[in-house]
Amino acid sequence: MRLNKFLAACGIASRRGCDELISAGKVKVNGKTAGLGMEVSESDEVTIDGRRVTLKKNEYYIINKPKGYLSTVSDDKGRRKVLDLMPESVGRIYPVGRLDYESEGLLIMTTDGELAQRLTHPSHEVPKTYLVKIEGTATEATLNPIRSGIEIEGGYVTKKCKAHIVETNKEYTKIHITITEGKNREIRKMFAAIGREVTLLKRIKIGELTLRGLDRGEYRKLTKQEIAYLMSL
Repeated sequence: MRLNKFLAACGIASRRGCDELISAGKVKVNGKTAGLGMEVSESDEVTIDGRRVTLKKNEYYIINKPKGYLSTVSDDKGRRKVLDLMPESVGRIYPVGRLDYESEGLLIMTTDGELAQRLTHPSHEVPKTYLVKIEGTATEATLNPIRSGIEIEGGYVTKKCKAHIVETNKEYTKIHITITEGKNREIRKMFAAIGREVTLLKRIKIGELTLRGLDRGEYRKLTKQEIAYLMSL
């Protein structure tokens, strides 16, 4: 694999950060100063400033993100992040995709950058299901513009999606909606386009992966079967 990818997999830095280390002459492969774009294998001896680095086994977690936490690795305003809920021993772990600050639910956390990229790339159309709560009564016909694809703020037209009502009364309506893209605050904007404000947004599924058994703020490691499933998406 490429040297910058190898170093990133070792938890050294992002690929860009690793390229900077290589350009600065800090990285050696088998005792020789490395160059950008160089290919390496696990049998090669890779060192940074004389210290050998080795591949780490990737970690895969699922977390039930509470409302009021950021799905980012840093924040200049000092707000709470999902990383604050994870054990420090995990190291350089990243959220796969994002849930906005006011949203909650299923979030995958991993050190596997390749898997994260595959799961979030639009071309793979990984289905994600959300529980949405809006004020007041709604009917299935209310959701037809959303199902068909609707123009949202910024002029973007969303892809067709699945949506159905799971509960409705005079005070509120709960809806399950499944989308295959992940534009910023997309679901909130979709409902805003039909004049309805979202009061609760919770991701409950990614593919067939669910939050079963996890309370808000709790996390667990994914099973081998779940990891294999995500790899297959």
